[in-house]
Amino acid sequence: MAKNWKGVKVLVTGAGGFIGSHLTEELARRGASVRALVRYNSRGHWGFLEDLDPALKPRVDIIAGDVTDPNSVDEAVDGREVVFHLAALIAIPYSYSAPASYVATNVQGTLNVLEACRRGRVRKLVHTSTSEVYGTARVVPITEEHPLQAQSPYAATKIAADQIALSFEKSFGLPVAICRPFNTYGPRQSARAVIPSIACQLLQDKPRLKLGALSPVRDFNFVSDTVDGFLAVAASRASVGEVINIGSGRGVSIGETARLLMKLTGRRVEIGSDRARVRPERSEVMRLICGNSKARRLTGWRPRVPLAQGLARTVDYVRSRLSDYKAGLYNV
Repeated sequence: MAKNWKGVKVLVTGAGGFIGSHLTEELARRGASVRALVRYNSRGHWGFLEDLDPALKPRVDIIAGDVTDPNSVDEAVDGREVVFHLAALIAIPYSYSAPASYVATNVQGTLNVLEACRRGRVRKLVHTSTSEVYGTARVVPITEEHPLQAQSPYAATKIAADQIALSFEKSFGLPVAICRPFNTYGPRQSARAVIPSIACQLLQDKPRLKLGALSPVRDFNFVSDTVDGFLAVAASRASVGEVINIGSGRGVSIGETARLLMKLTGRRVEIGSDRARVRPERSEVMRLICGNSKARRLTGWRPRVPLAQGLARTVDYVRSRLSDYKAGLYNV
């Protein structure tokens, strides 16, 4: 489909979350008519869309629901041309404690979205995967042909959701593309993730930085680059039936990331172990480095934000919202 989003009727599930809110805003900026599905809660809270730019509000229709409910999903998909499915449970540590909830949201919820899109004859469904499905890299960079290795219940549910999505393209001709982002970071990310967790602890003047394993290597991609990746996958006709990695192609260890953040915050502290953050030994994914040549070839996407710049922007955001981050809650 065309790259001009003006007037296109779009649905974003998981729109109140970190990546979903950024994607919703960017679609609205580009003139799309966006329906934003946020998870229902008794407080009527819309997540990060509570702070939506007033200038964008006329282009965003925020509705509350739950992807685990088929009727809720049907109503959300009705009349939409393009669907971005981001709603998921994503915290890996909690998946060890509550795997059934991950199956319900990530697997059954995805099936509900697929069925609704099939009935609604949407023009394109972009389903969200994760680099965690690869497990520890056997070879780097990791291309889309790398074996899938579920090293956590979370990763297992995402593999299942991906495969169901691909089956709907093959079985029913549903125009599905899978966007597989590597480790996205940036403003709004919660302190359950490693970069804002480190930034919070440094900016809150913690005497000792508590982290899990320092040796794992991650491919950090700034959120605006990830959003551009989603839009590029959606706009590409060649992406239908394909899995497409979105990542920088650079690897950096957690320890080195901590040192970079210390430099940006002007604080140098001792790094200690936090057992609550350490994954079970065989579950820890040790190395993720993205092979992004397929994204470049099929969609023209490429990363633009250097790591140092993205980290600085993230630190600035955390500093400006430090009171919103609850001290000590870095393991959710």
